[in-house]
Amino acid sequence: MKILLVIHGYPPEYNAGSEVYTQTLAQFLAVKHQVAVFSRRENPFQPDYHLWSGVDPAFPQVQLHLINLYRSRDRYRDPQVDQIFSQLLQKIQPGIIHIGHLNHLSTSLIKSGKNLQIPIVYTLHDFWLMCPRGQFLQMYPENPNELWPLCDGQGDQKCAQKCYARYFSGAYAELGIDLAYWTDWVKRRMEHIREICELIDLFIAPSQYLLEKFRDEFGLPAHKLTYLDYGFDRSRLSGRKARDNYNQPVTFGYIGTHIPAKGVDLLVKAFGQLQGCAYLKIWGRNQAETKNLKQLASQLPSEINQRIQWMGEYANYNIIYDVFNHCDVIVVPSIWGENSPLVIHEAQQAKIPVITANYGGMAEYVHHEVNGLLFKHRDIDSLAATMQRLTNHPQDIKKLGDRGYLYSTDGQVPSMQNHVETLEKLYEQII
Repeated sequence: MKILLVIHGYPPEYNAGSEVYTQTLAQFLAVKHQVAVFSRRENPFQPDYHLWSGVDPAFPQVQLHLINLYRSRDRYRDPQVDQIFSQLLQKIQPGIIHIGHLNHLSTSLIKSGKNLQIPIVYTLHDFWLMCPRGQFLQMYPENPNELWPLCDGQGDQKCAQKCYARYFSGAYAELGIDLAYWTDWVKRRMEHIREICELIDLFIAPSQYLLEKFRDEFGLPAHKLTYLDYGFDRSRLSGRKARDNYNQPVTFGYIGTHIPAKGVDLLVKAFGQLQGCAYLKIWGRNQAETKNLKQLASQLPSEINQRIQWMGEYANYNIIYDVFNHCDVIVVPSIWGENSPLVIHEAQQAKIPVITANYGGMAEYVHHEVNGLLFKHRDIDSLAATMQRLTNHPQDIKKLGDRGYLYSTDGQVPSMQNHVETLEKLYEQII
């Protein structure tokens, strides 16, 4: 088959979960099929809409087509992107389009595919189709001291008030004008999203939690939704050297971006409450938020702050040696309803227990006292108590880690080989 994958970023420039998954998927599909990827780059010294074509340096069988969108990245639809995408479709003539995310690209490029009668699959990685900001977290709550509260559902005026107020003029006399404008903007955006959703042949949800949200709250028809968890290159997740001496202090690890939605600040504060000796290692690319998190850590007593290590970025293909060989427990403290976090699966394949919140897809893949521990979502004291449990009883780490992935008899996560075989069948059915 000729397969075109569409994603809003591609490694190594973009290394979040959906991007890493797409790269791994592209590489495994390219063993048997002709695979191309359409994505974006952001170069301020190059005109927008310049299209660069080349190959994935890590796997030259995968063709890359990266459009420059530095100035136009905040639009949800862009006729020039659509036109360039249409020209690319006519050039490579894919048999199927598989979309992973359209943020920073253009939602209406789906129409370009349907105009050429190409079947379209869409993997749901977050709530972006049903929530303009993607995570159901409010930027401007009624209580200004409540940071990033959960949103209970999309509403045009609510979106304008709670999130898009960042674009208001700030003048009280113009509040009504600004509110009306952004309410209408959100309304038009959501109407357009629903229109393009009708053109998509199949939606794939990597968690039952996400599937039910899109079916029950957004109204996607059940026959256009299917559950399929992510696949993983298991060869990259083998060979971990687990500790054999539980007299050493426990080392907790965090992997991911440092944006507020990931709850790293909760983790730092919870670590500051621990009694006894433990260590915390935080991996992830330095961002603007990283400086603020380090400042937060510096406010802890010096003997605690000295046991927090900022490890920087790591290469996903080397995650065992760069990350998992240097920690005992992985903590996923996200304050939003994570879907099916790759890091949870990767840790489980490496036989590392996970501490995470009792919410969303996180609680779907980690069960308390089975393959990890759960804490009360967004509760620092609960997170601290859960971490204290393993600080005091490190001998439980191996038992919790050995179970691994819950939905297989041997605890192994789905292999990318099997994942691709399932996708091939879905592609063939749709074609």
